[in-house]
Amino acid sequence: MPAPDQPPEHPSRALVERVVRWFDGARRDLPWRAADRTPWGVLVSEVMLQQTPVVRVEPAWRAWMERWPTPSDLAAASTADVLRAWDRLGYPRRALRLQECARVLVERHDGAVPDDEAALRALPGVGEYTAAAVRAFAFGRRAVVVDTNVRRVLARAVGGVALPAPSPTAAERATATAVVPHDDDAAAAWAAASMELGALVCTARSPRCAECPVRDLCAWRAAGCPGDAHAHRRKTQAWHGTDRQCRGRIMAALRAADAVQGRDALGAASPDETQVDRCLVGLLADGLVVRTPEGYRLPD
Repeated sequence: MPAPDQPPEHPSRALVERVVRWFDGARRDLPWRAADRTPWGVLVSEVMLQQTPVVRVEPAWRAWMERWPTPSDLAAASTADVLRAWDRLGYPRRALRLQECARVLVERHDGAVPDDEAALRALPGVGEYTAAAVRAFAFGRRAVVVDTNVRRVLARAVGGVALPAPSPTAAERATATAVVPHDDDAAAAWAAASMELGALVCTARSPRCAECPVRDLCAWRAAGCPGDAHAHRRKTQAWHGTDRQCRGRIMAALRAADAVQGRDALGAASPDETQVDRCLVGLLADGLVVRTPEGYRLPD
């Protein structure tokens, strides 16, 4: 017990300290966490990890960084090569934004990733989360890093609910900000540790509560592990037969081709010809495909 003249320890302090201590022994050995990581490497990892699991990102990240270890290298690359290297990571517009980001870094920041939040937010494809993650993981700065995993950890441990609402709320943001330590090093450690806890232990479907370092502090467990109050609001994303699948097949065909592909050659992307045409229009609008008199190809 604390001495009579000392206030009791704030619950969030114990939460942070235990999760960080757990992380010291449980953290995955990922290349963008290595001691020789670069801010550019961290930024690339964060863009690749958006909606894509680590197991798919790690080999792609290694190949990418070997080929384009600096923003200047990527800025000078052909867009077709960039899209081929992105391969099946999904959402290939992220690859275009990453190359645009590299060009802006060369033009405005002498080819270096800035550590200022406003400057990071001004980069193509960099939003609030990515800017905060780069500040924390690349520069060791205090930032409020809140991804899906962190939201879930805080929803359970602090909020006492099974899962957070489908969209972030102002109350969530206030909670996340209040929990982050004021010290740069401690804040950066908490950002990485809380994210890892959500990814490995406090998972969405089958949380491994017996292995959780803060199970006795968890408000959700204290409440009896109630069910997901927002289950009826959550959308399930279909894949088979969707435009996303069709677009992916068109992009895969163009990445594999050594020459321009005619419209007939791309028809195998879907049995629905109207869907193929609709997806080609969308890919053209997104700058992922170029149309020529002979057919379609990746942009130069």
